[in-house]
Amino acid sequence: MLKTVWTLMRGATAAAEEDLADRNALLILNQQVRDAASATDRAKRALALALAQDEAEGKRLEAIMARIDDLETRALAALGGGREDLVGEAAEAIATLEADRDAIREARAHFSREIGQMKATVGGAGRRLAELERGRRIAQTAEAVRRLRAGGPADASETAALVDAELTLRRLRARQAEEAAAAAALQTLDGAGPADVSDRMEAAGFGPRTRPTAADVLARLRDRAAGIKRSGLESTTDKEQTS
Repeated sequence: MLKTVWTLMRGATAAAEEDLADRNALLILNQQVRDAASATDRAKRALALALAQDEAEGKRLEAIMARIDDLETRALAALGGGREDLVGEAAEAIATLEADRDAIREARAHFSREIGQMKATVGGAGRRLAELERGRRIAQTAEAVRRLRAGGPADASETAALVDAELTLRRLRARQAEEAAAAAALQTLDGAGPADVSDRMEAAGFGPRTRPTAADVLARLRDRAAGIKRSGLESTTDKEQTS
């Protein structure tokens, strides 16, 4: 009996945990992505520090190589001058420097392999993090759409806002349609008066014209142009007769 109860308790706890995880999956995912981003940033900083240390070791190796070359040059000069004591001291110093050189070279070779692995790991983590971020955005959008469609208690305000907006739009369109119909009817009523009939008959050519037309203006302009031309010819004739 106790075993059965214990099993039921464990099953209920597991089911509750799964239900909690399902209902808060997006929240959990957001935090997991933030944790992954923090871990990736720490790995990048560690890699940058390792690269800086390797660069410093490279400069130290260059300095040791330069000291070895300098000591060898001086030792050869001392050997030619018969200073065996100085040559011996130089040889001991060169041997110590060469030991340091070999140690640095071996350490850098090992470090270079580790840096290569670190770069590959950080690069892969960066790509996986970018993919996770894209998936998180898609999941967040899909969850928002799902909640909107479900119209649950958490989204009641959003659903109510949509309904209110739709009602407002329908009322606005109905009022605009009424105003447009009223304006059209008013225009029809205004156009049915005697003045409108007179204007249409005048335009059709019945009765005298009450306002100038383009043909009248054009005829007037032609008359003026002809008059100016005649005045110019008469002036020219008078000048010739005077001469």
